[in-house]
Amino acid sequence: MDDPNGWMSTAEVADYLGVQSRTLYRFIDEGRLPAYRFGRVIRVKRHDVELFIQSCRIEPGTRIETSSISSTTA
Repeated sequence: MDDPNGWMSTAEVADYLGVQSRTLYRFIDEGRLPAYRFGRVIRVKRHDVELFIQSCRIEPGTRIETSSISSTTA
């Protein structure tokens, strides 16, 4: 994760976000997190990861939908 150019591997990004790689690839497929393919390697810019984190911030007073959480735990 110490790339001076700011590139991170998908494994590094998943670990940094605390999600499974499958979830990370879903974020990428949905267009929520930009990624770049170099041959067979997929890389993500550190700056894009930070922007993604900010976009996931829950504003105070925002209602959180729990219907999807309830249906998966029932």
